[in-house]
Amino acid sequence: MRQARGVAALRRPFARRDFRRYTIGNAISLVGTWIQRVALGWLTWELTGSGAWLGAVAFADLFPAVVLGPIGGVVADRVPRIAVILVAQSLLALQAVALFVLTAGGWIDIWSVFGLALFGGAVVGFNQPARLALAPSLVPRDDLPAAVAINSAVFNLARFIGPAIAGALIVGVGLAVAFAVNAVSFCAFLIALRGLALDAEPAAPRAPQGQSLFAALTDGVRYAAGHPGIGVLLALMLTASILVRPVTELLPGFADTVFGGGADAFAALTAAFGVGATVGALALAMRAGDRAGLARLCVLATAVSAAAALGFTAAGSLTAALPAIALCGGALVVSGVSGLTLLQLSVDGAMRARVLSLYGLLFRGGPAVGAMAMGAASDWVGMRWPLAAGALAMLALLLWATA
Repeated sequence: MRQARGVAALRRPFARRDFRRYTIGNAISLVGTWIQRVALGWLTWELTGSGAWLGAVAFADLFPAVVLGPIGGVVADRVPRIAVILVAQSLLALQAVALFVLTAGGWIDIWSVFGLALFGGAVVGFNQPARLALAPSLVPRDDLPAAVAINSAVFNLARFIGPAIAGALIVGVGLAVAFAVNAVSFCAFLIALRGLALDAEPAAPRAPQGQSLFAALTDGVRYAAGHPGIGVLLALMLTASILVRPVTELLPGFADTVFGGGADAFAALTAAFGVGATVGALALAMRAGDRAGLARLCVLATAVSAAAALGFTAAGSLTAALPAIALCGGALVVSGVSGLTLLQLSVDGAMRARVLSLYGLLFRGGPAVGAMAMGAASDWVGMRWPLAAGALAMLALLLWATA
């Protein structure tokens, strides 16, 4: 089949009913998710004023994927993925309700925030492999690169819309309402999921049912490490996740202590990151028919993200910081989506969820470690230096690897 390019590449996945339904429901839910992320980050900063606590809450939200992601990958290779996603989304809706009740009632404290972030991180970490592995059931293989890029564009468009709404809600009516809006937004996604027929292509081959959990996990890791391209790609993603990606978790501290703003400045920085990320994802979707050079593009975009993060740390004002963080967002998404597309196209169907669980592990676990370390260091040396050191280290590693 001839590969579509440009706008045609964007249109083709939407010709599939399941993809349309999933994308619309997911988009509504993701706007709510980003409203909650901004509200949770600002609530953490209001309660503590500590970069270390920002890092700790980010760690609680992201690190459970390291433990539960591979297990979720094994489960998603054995049971219907829609069932896993439905349960997970219902649990995340309950988390949002709990945050609303505790905040509205005045009972919220930093340990409640930490505990609920840990709960949400565990659910997302377990659920992520099933969500990533669902894409080939929504569209044919030829449309898979465009579908991956469109999903990323939707995620990052929500990263732009959600913070804008969150800033208005926090300033206008308070943090509690932001959590309530997220809880309501899950309804659209749950309705969409229940209506999926998943008839784009036959189901991928499943892992052997009699195989033990440990054996299945080991097979997935061995397969990824032994693959001629997947192991190297995952190593690059891990490094970038630790050294550059934590910039988003540290934005509340930058907004307040570096640029002298409040919740509106934090929302502006998050939205600018989302604008850049959306542009990057759409650009990738429009070139989805051209799969050549994706590996080189992934490496180049990683270098640009590190350089942009370094520029962000050097910005003397919020006005100067916004284009730098937008460029960083666009480059990180181009790097991440091109890498994920390569994984989706390269992995064996029976190993798909397990290998994608490793991607999810690095995508969430790496920033957890990086944000924890940078947040703790920021209480000693300020917000700028830890992130600048990470960006410089990433550039140095890329130069060394190229040489």
